[in-house]
Amino acid sequence: MTQLDTDGAWLVAIDMQHVFTGDSPWATPGYDRAAAGIERLMPRFAGRTVCTRFVAPEHPQGAWVDYYRDWPFALVPADDPLYDLTEPFAALDGPVVTATTFGKWGTSLQAVVGDQQHLVLTGVSTDCCVLSTALAAADAGVRVTVVADACAGVSDADHERALDVMRLYGPLVTVVDTL
Repeated sequence: MTQLDTDGAWLVAIDMQHVFTGDSPWATPGYDRAAAGIERLMPRFAGRTVCTRFVAPEHPQGAWVDYYRDWPFALVPADDPLYDLTEPFAALDGPVVTATTFGKWGTSLQAVVGDQQHLVLTGVSTDCCVLSTALAAADAGVRVTVVADACAGVSDADHERALDVMRLYGPLVTVVDTL
């Protein structure tokens, strides 16, 4: 497996929120393992760490209407505690990008990282928000590194399948471990 290059890269902690923990219908097994992996990485990215948050839109449109029909518990305001970051991410003194989409690559994240063309992605879930962010950023020409042991999927099998998909995008996307 390739070594993690942190030189000038931004660490992106994707959706480390209460909605993906505990008894939430969206609880992600392996969340604590991913959080521990991110914590191991944070000292290497001082001043270059951004957290993201997934929130429900105030008024879902298009296919999102059907999505939230299946997940009505999540149709709460963006400032609901359900969408708060968990510790230690809530205590970080750094930027937070909030989006109503699975993928977090876009103008808001781009504004935070500026012209930096290397993102180190971590977080949940590997098979949804991490995957969506990785592919959109890579498609935009950004160098993407996904840290496998600092991510967690809906299941271990889905986590591995998502990593396998992202490996298909090499060398635009590289998959590594923290250790």
